[in-house]
Amino acid sequence: MQSTPRSLALAAVALLAALPAACTRSTPSPPDVAEPPRLMTPADLQALPSRPPTRRDSYGPDSLRFGELRVPDGPGPHPVAVLIHGGCFKATYADRRDLAPMGDTLAAEGIATWNIEYRRVGHPGGGWPGTYLDVGRAVDHLRTLAAEHALDLSRVVVVGHSAGGHLAMWTAARHRLPPESPIYSADPLPIRGVVNLAGPVDLTANIAGYQSLCRDSVITGLMGGTPETVPERFAHASAIRQLPLGVPQLFVIGDHEDFVPRRFAEAYVRAARAAGDSIRLLVLPRTGHFEVAMPTTEAWGPIAKGMRSLLDGRLPR
Repeated sequence: MQSTPRSLALAAVALLAALPAACTRSTPSPPDVAEPPRLMTPADLQALPSRPPTRRDSYGPDSLRFGELRVPDGPGPHPVAVLIHGGCFKATYADRRDLAPMGDTLAAEGIATWNIEYRRVGHPGGGWPGTYLDVGRAVDHLRTLAAEHALDLSRVVVVGHSAGGHLAMWTAARHRLPPESPIYSADPLPIRGVVNLAGPVDLTANIAGYQSLCRDSVITGLMGGTPETVPERFAHASAIRQLPLGVPQLFVIGDHEDFVPRRFAEAYVRAARAAGDSIRLLVLPRTGHFEVAMPTTEAWGPIAKGMRSLLDGRLPR
């Protein structure tokens, strides 16, 4: 049978209709975009369970001058991590219970913990100089506890979160203070290293930012004035003004940190290295301000590893 132009056209249409869909051009799908992490909150931190401490002991007459000691199983001697909680330096935001789960976890891993309470802004005697005097006396109180609980005072690190990170850095710096300073201590307990979990190191920097996040004039309230009115207080409290500290330092922030802007952490690390200190800045992925204080998050592994390195007298890699 002879083909006609019309029959040829119909055949062509049928052939095209039979082509598989895979032969047609399609618009490429956009690449997968990672979902932003669900960041932890203060409520998440405070909801973590903890066990009773081995011992609760006072280091001063005030009801807030005490600490909780957690001692690992076994004869010792045990290395020690001093834990200093945060809370914007305020009486109402946090207390030592925030770091009790960390204390439990470290004790289970063979590290004794001394989780301290201290007076803050809003407490009678809190702020300058009481807050700093409390922290210093609490750390030195380990000498009283050491013999009974087999604590190895040659292997002590100080760990602080947020405002407690600032106080941990000050603890490492206080041997540098002049004797005329109101927060001077003649014989501070030597420490092996310090772990700053997202705490400020220069109280003169970012005052407006800290006070906005804390919803209060916490920095000037803590110091009892501004850098212009009480400059020596800010100098004696800020680790960056006391460099070199002479002990290894681990500064930890998350890549979603909002309390301590990363540029301030990096500026401190540069200054510490220039002064001759050993320091590492550890920036953790998909991590915010509270994950670094929680032993249940992915942040905990590298932080705990860093603590153990400092207890062994070396900077973590």
